[in-house]
Amino acid sequence: MKFRDRLGIDEAFQRRVTRLMQLTLVGLLFVGIERRNLGIVVNTLLGLAVTQLPAVIERDFDIPLDAGLSLWITTAAFLHALGTVGIPGTEGTFYRSTQWWDHMTHALSSSLVAAAGYTTVRALDEHSDEIHLPSRVTFVFILSFVMAFGVVWELVEFGIGIATAALGSGGFLIQFGVDDTMRDLVFNTAGGLVVAVWGQAYLSDVVGAVRNRLEGDDESAGGAT
Repeated sequence: MKFRDRLGIDEAFQRRVTRLMQLTLVGLLFVGIERRNLGIVVNTLLGLAVTQLPAVIERDFDIPLDAGLSLWITTAAFLHALGTVGIPGTEGTFYRSTQWWDHMTHALSSSLVAAAGYTTVRALDEHSDEIHLPSRVTFVFILSFVMAFGVVWELVEFGIGIATAALGSGGFLIQFGVDDTMRDLVFNTAGGLVVAVWGQAYLSDVVGAVRNRLEGDDESAGGAT
């Protein structure tokens, strides 16, 4: 059963919701420009770019993503960008005024990172006879991969925070201190844990598509020689 079938999402619904999120992001972009807020501008532009990612993957790499997975990707990008803006007419953002917003977006983003890592590893495992990864090893790898990525991301946030403070401009990645960093890492791990446990059930179609793409590339390379 495909991911979209489990969630009861069809392609028409996914396209409508995606278009709505994209239009909202365009509106938020103009809000950032009007406020001269670098954080809003950068994050909404990144959000718009990520919402195009499913279509690019399908068109340029011939890897089909069902409606549920596409909506998962676009929702994570949309909620992150929305968090930098907040409620219209107020100066506060969802990241600053809503305690759980940062936790939610970290868990969603880390689950996408974990899904990318899981898909790559499982596709290589199924593609190559020289690679064999037992399910327990894959489980540990996904968690380790997400935790390592989370640490790197927190270092990037910290570095950007120092740089923007030195330049006297508003940052587009927000750090709220050591306690917040530790909570971010916990929710990153939670997102990775979800994929590590249920990745096989929900990502098998994508894994198969990536494996087929690898096999097609091998055949093309063999024919060229």
